[in-house]
Amino acid sequence: MQRIAAVLVTSGTGSGPPPGVDGRRFAAAVAEDTYEVVAGLALCDPAVVVWADDGPPTALAEQVSHLTWPGTPVLAVHGPGPVRRALDALAGPDAGQAVLVAADAPDLPPLLIGKLFRALSSAEVAVCPAEDGALVALAARLPAPGWLGTLTLDDPAALAALTSARPRRGALATVPGWHRLRSPADVHRLDPGLEGWEATRALLGGGVRQE
Repeated sequence: MQRIAAVLVTSGTGSGPPPGVDGRRFAAAVAEDTYEVVAGLALCDPAVVVWADDGPPTALAEQVSHLTWPGTPVLAVHGPGPVRRALDALAGPDAGQAVLVAADAPDLPPLLIGKLFRALSSAEVAVCPAEDGALVALAARLPAPGWLGTLTLDDPAALAALTSARPRRGALATVPGWHRLRSPADVHRLDPGLEGWEATRALLGGGVRQE
């Protein structure tokens, strides 16, 4: 059974850069670092899914493809319901489970992705929530269950909607939460003491919190 860890890039990725930082460079840096998180996982195949709600995200997909290692699939999807469309695009004949990670989580601990996969041993869907009710990452058995609906990772009601839609309590599992970089102030949540997020670190320089 194939396990896939995919970064979900949207036109909103990097839309809240800190003052003085170019938005396109910020989006590229956080997406690159988030990709490095999934690419470093053992027993798991990395992928990138690029989504737009207003037409094929061809230009964005081409931009993102330069950030990945050769051989990494970069899939373009569009239309309502990015989570379902991304999971459907990943659901090949050998794929049994997939995790979607929001592209603006450059310092996400790999351990949390591992917890999401482990939760799928009993649950149909597992989520890593953000503080505002949106999702940092979502894991699902493939093919994805129909009760996901037209979910987006960015919706602050995403966790509540899944909780309401689950067919039984055990169908949805929640692992410890994390943060995303969605506003200029969010960069201060990055911990310089944590390994990784090298592209974002280099772009921001000293613009992160210090202990």
